[in-house]
Order: sequence, then C-alpha cells, then structure tokens
Amino acid sequence: MHAITIPEPGGPEALVWAEVSDPVPGEGEVLVDVAAAGVNRADVLQRQGHYPSPPGIPPYPGLECSGRISALGPGVTGWAVGDEVCALLAGGGYAEKVVVPSGQLLPVPEGVDLVTSAALPEVTATVWSNVFMISHLRPGETLLAHGGSSGIGTMAIQLAKAVGARVAVTAGGPEKLAACRELGADILIDYREQDFVEEVRRATDGAGADVILDILGAKYLARNVKTLALNGRLAIIGLQGGVKAELNLATLLSKSAAVTATGLRGRSLAQKSAIIAAVREHVWPLIGGGRVRPIVYRTVPMREAPEAHRLMESSEHVGKILLTV
Repeated sequence: MHAITIPEPGGPEALVWAEVSDPVPGEGEVLVDVAAAGVNRADVLQRQGHYPSPPGIPPYPGLECSGRISALGPGVTGWAVGDEVCALLAGGGYAEKVVVPSGQLLPVPEGVDLVTSAALPEVTATVWSNVFMISHLRPGETLLAHGGSSGIGTMAIQLAKAVGARVAVTAGGPEKLAACRELGADILIDYREQDFVEEVRRATDGAGADVILDILGAKYLARNVKTLALNGRLAIIGLQGGVKAELNLATLLSKSAAVTATGLRGRSLAQKSAIIAAVREHVWPLIGGGRVRPIVYRTVPMREAPEAHRLMESSEHVGKILLTV
C-alpha cells in the first residue's frame, strides 16, 4: 500500500507519498481500506518532529479516518467485512489501509456520506469527552469555545446548543464569526479586536463562562480563569499558545473552579472505547436527526497532503480539511 511518510521532519514538503508495508490486524482489531482522513493540528506537530506516534503505532500522521472494513482480526465481534465506518486513531490515517482497535470504530451516521464521516471521530470524541463527560456542561449554562471556527469549535457550538447551553466563541474576523453564528453561537468575539474576558462578562451580566474549551494553553490560562463563573470548569485541549504559565491559585479558589488538561492520543484503549461508546450513544442520534452536522471546508487528494497542511497552517479554513484516497 501507499502512505504519507515523513522521512525527515520539516515543512509541508516533508510529507512524502511512498510505498510501505501493508498492516495486519491483530487481536481485537480490524483492517480498514481508507476512503478519507481528517487533518488535525496534531498532524502538523508530528510532521515538524514534535509529536511522534506512540510505540507500536504506524509512523504516518492521521488521527481519524473513514473507510470500509476489509479484514477482521481474531476476537472481533459486532463488525463485518464491508461495513462502512469511521474511526478514532492513534496514528496511521494518512494511508490506503489502517488497522483500528474495534472499540474505536463508529458506523457512518445516517445522512452522512463515507468521505465526510472522516471529519467526525476526532472532533466528536474531543468535544464530548471534555465538555460533557469531564466538564459536565448542563442546559442553561454558558460555554466559551476558543477557535470557534475550527473543526473542534464548530462541533462544540452545535453540541452545546443541542443540549440547551448558551455558546460564546472567539474567532478571527467577521467571516469566521458569521460562520459561528450560522451554527448557533450566541456571543461572537473577534479576538483580534476584543477582549474576551470583558465580552463574556458583559454578555453574562458579570457571571462568566461555566465551561471554557481552550486550545491555546499557556497564553490564555490566566485570562481563562478570570473569565470562569463560580464553579466554572476550564478544559485545556491544546497548547498552540505555549506550555508554561503562572496561575493565581487564589483566583481559582475564590471561584471553586477546576482546570483539566486532556488529550486523546495517549489514552488507554479502554478509555478511548468508553469515549467512542458515549459518542455513539449521545452524538450519533443528533447527527442522524440533522441537529448536528460535520463542517468540511475542503477535500484534498491524499497524495497532495502538503497542500492540505499549508491550508491548515494558514488558518483560513472553517471546519475540517479532509484527505481523500
């Protein structure tokens, strides 16, 4: 088969379409013929040499894909050869074939085509696990989602609105904010021109945000805590703004607030399976019913993965970028 390899870390040109060995499914795994793979910020970090695949995982980028099951490993039940699926991966999605633990498979949702479904596993698992399973966003509460026009952000807006929450977003520029509004965002903040701390306070009559979903990390830490409501929860899922920052614990204590930081890639198979099961139970009916939908900005042939990474790094997109085989 062929896959996108990284002979040497570097810029987008470091991604090379090359012939590699076919994977073989082991105990509890299936082999998927890939139709499409989602492009994520983590893939850019891996290409740059900062986020290598875990031990035992293919060295190719790709944390989610869609495709058809072509072989079953020993012990797999509930799935059959030919099933159309999408999947959460620890790596290896930028390829013609990939091995997937059966607990990380999802059926293609009703009303979504096979290629488009590749946009779903990473964002739904990230948002549901952080905003709902960990931060317990409830109806009537306010969610602040940074990067509201990103793949994560566009899914967070829709899921929060579907459960009856109010949504504030930050994004860069009127076009991206307009896209967020169309998805249901209530409070629109242009981070280039406005202070999100003040804007959230103003919109909530000084109460603040009950849950904050943050992709910036260190850069926003102090301001995020300042923005939290009483008993607020800050969920950090990205480090685009750095890894080290000072935190005033007195502010955190005064609000009885909590800060969590999680990723998907390094979690155990059991943890990932539990998240995927929750996504299938709670999110898939919303997608099948048309209340939530994947937002795809562009599809790019997998051989042209460097172009997809250039697009990702330009931050011009709204929603997901997909690679198609």
